[in-house]
Amino acid sequence: EGRLPADSKAPNPIHIGHHVANDANLRERHMKLKTFLTTTAFAALMAAPALAQQISIKAGVLNDRSGLYADLSGEGSVIAARMAVEDFKAAEKGIKVEIVSADHQNKPDVGSTIARTWYDQDGVDLILDVPTSSVALAVNQITREKNKIHINSGAASSDLTGKACSPNTVHWTYDTYALAQGTGGAMVKAGGDSWYFLTADYAFGHALERDTAAIVTKNGGKVVGAVRTPFPGTDFSSFLLQAQASKAKVIGLANAGGDTINSIKQAGEFGITAGGQKLAGLLVFLTDVHSLGLATAQGLVLTESFYWNTNDQTRTWSDRFAKANGGKKPTMVQAGVYSGMLHYLKAVEAAKSKDSAAVMAKMKEMPTDDPLFGKGSVRADGRKMHDMYLFEVKKPGESKGPWDYYKQISVLPAEQAFRPLAESECPLVKK
Repeated sequence: EGRLPADSKAPNPIHIGHHVANDANLRERHMKLKTFLTTTAFAALMAAPALAQQISIKAGVLNDRSGLYADLSGEGSVIAARMAVEDFKAAEKGIKVEIVSADHQNKPDVGSTIARTWYDQDGVDLILDVPTSSVALAVNQITREKNKIHINSGAASSDLTGKACSPNTVHWTYDTYALAQGTGGAMVKAGGDSWYFLTADYAFGHALERDTAAIVTKNGGKVVGAVRTPFPGTDFSSFLLQAQASKAKVIGLANAGGDTINSIKQAGEFGITAGGQKLAGLLVFLTDVHSLGLATAQGLVLTESFYWNTNDQTRTWSDRFAKANGGKKPTMVQAGVYSGMLHYLKAVEAAKSKDSAAVMAKMKEMPTDDPLFGKGSVRADGRKMHDMYLFEVKKPGESKGPWDYYKQISVLPAEQAFRPLAESECPLVKK
């Protein structure tokens, strides 16, 4: 306490001075400690709001993981979504992303149940992919009811941005209108002015037949007949024989995935193409050509929005994808999942929120730009706008290696590829 012991002699100035010095040092150290603690507490207080504002997102990839569309979507779409999160560096930007997946088995009731469970119980914020138009249309409606976000890459029906459009859905990769403009328009211009359709009997097939028939007739051709085929199907022989008997110059295959593969194989067995009729694969994916082989698929004309071997950027990304996907190159559906997820994350960052309305407003306000689809935009009706491409499948001798299957015939600018807003049935579009 600064007092000398009772038995001590006269105060020693030096001794007292030492105690005074010690007290001063203690006071100085105390003040420094107090300042440090105050500063640290203030810094922690300032950091607290930033931590509280970290955004946690749960994304669900819903698609066919076991059936006829599994190769073109499936696990590959999950890989693509993860790559988008990685490339965006979401964690470094304070955005935590969890990705879950499920198999809708191409059944609307199964897909609807999963979507409702994800939204109501599991905290899912957006659903990606969803091939099979009947499932997509159901998920589209549920997403609107729950005020979440649906970025569709896998389904084709143009109704998703037409009469069934929603402020909560973006249709990303392609649609039946664009397929009809590309493949249908090209076939008619090449002399295929009479058509007979083999149509998968569900929402997708009906929409593809409708949109292609409109293009055929608009260009001076005619539709001489059509037959609805079970979905999914394996034996198309009786339907192909009807198409053969119609004498139509073009047999339009309004189907996809395994149905398209089986149709083309069986048409070859019946000698249909050898007899002079042409097959129009209205929706053909890279994985379909891989399954068919170039000897069977050569000469097919098809429309896609993405091809892995287009440029250095698509090749680099696709090589990374293939390493994670058992060596298989990406389809346009898988590329669309990546592109859509990336744009969504950019919109979340810009909105500083995962609120559905705020994020969707940013998605439509901000231009799209990524290494797979280049520059584009999202229209008021939810249609993602980018160029489409008309390809022809190479002959075996033209291919330079595995998955090198396409040669580009022409580019369809976005404004030509997709239905004009002036013709839209979407209630969101102001005429």
